[in-house]
Amino acid sequence: MGNGMQERQGALTQGEVRPLPSAGQSEGYKQGRSVLKSLLSGAFAGAVAKTAVAPLDRTKIMFQVSSNRFSAKEAYKLIYRMYLKEGFFSLWRGNSATMVRVVPYAAIQFCAHEQYKHLLGKRYGFQGKALPPFPRLLAGSLAGTTAAMLTYPLDMVRARMAVTPKEMYGNILHVFVRISREEGMKTLYRGFTPTILGVVPYAGLSFFTYETLKKLHADKSGRSQPYSYERLAFGACAGLIGQSASYPLDVVRRRMQTAGVTGHTYSTIVGTMREIVAEEGVVRGLYKGLSMNWVKGPIAVGISFTTFDLTQILLRKLEQLGYFPR
Repeated sequence: MGNGMQERQGALTQGEVRPLPSAGQSEGYKQGRSVLKSLLSGAFAGAVAKTAVAPLDRTKIMFQVSSNRFSAKEAYKLIYRMYLKEGFFSLWRGNSATMVRVVPYAAIQFCAHEQYKHLLGKRYGFQGKALPPFPRLLAGSLAGTTAAMLTYPLDMVRARMAVTPKEMYGNILHVFVRISREEGMKTLYRGFTPTILGVVPYAGLSFFTYETLKKLHADKSGRSQPYSYERLAFGACAGLIGQSASYPLDVVRRRMQTAGVTGHTYSTIVGTMREIVAEEGVVRGLYKGLSMNWVKGPIAVGISFTTFDLTQILLRKLEQLGYFPR
């Protein structure tokens, strides 16, 4: 490795002298490289986390969009019936659509969060340091909103694939085509408003909790970087708080997204909430599947945050060793 570094340095000293980039160009290059690393780390984090909990996620969605009463026993029965009827890999049905959505969503969300932290740090004079509480919450909310706005139709497709038999939709493109032809292009954005309303507290509280726990840990332990298991614990707490706060809107979003294939006509947030409460009650309707989310959510968010941080650290080390241009 050392010889490789010397050869690269020697190549620069022979022949023409390369002009040094200006300060503006250098800053722009660093910023672009930082954005790229955040995008790669975020995409990988989202893919790993969602694949790990895909069977639980599909089961949760199927309860959310039906009037069947939720319980751990009924969830287990549903998973077992899917396994017997459609095979083991049916538990991951819709995961390809999930990946198509989650990879860009997580990449944009984590990258946007880093950029919003940078901008708010400049605004509040905390550049390079942990942000104060309100900007910390704001950075997370803005990051989640940005990602949700840019990737929403993919979330709609994923929900449809999760609750329908494989004979109905052959692949992701088929879902787009059928929805567009049979229900109209507007259907691809059905449930968009509750999604945005839900993602503000969810993403805001998730990032806020994770960043706050890391700061408290650094202040008390004197270590700037927590261990991997500590990151997982911080992420689990973040997921638990964030998802609990926004869960009713998640149920409403799923009902509106799948209305075309479940026989309902959900059209507004308030109307959907009223119908759910009238038929199933507040707790059993708007919070249906929350107990499963308390298992799935913390695992997914913990894995996601931990994978992002560790991937960022790995990329920085590889850069320092000369594997990437500086």
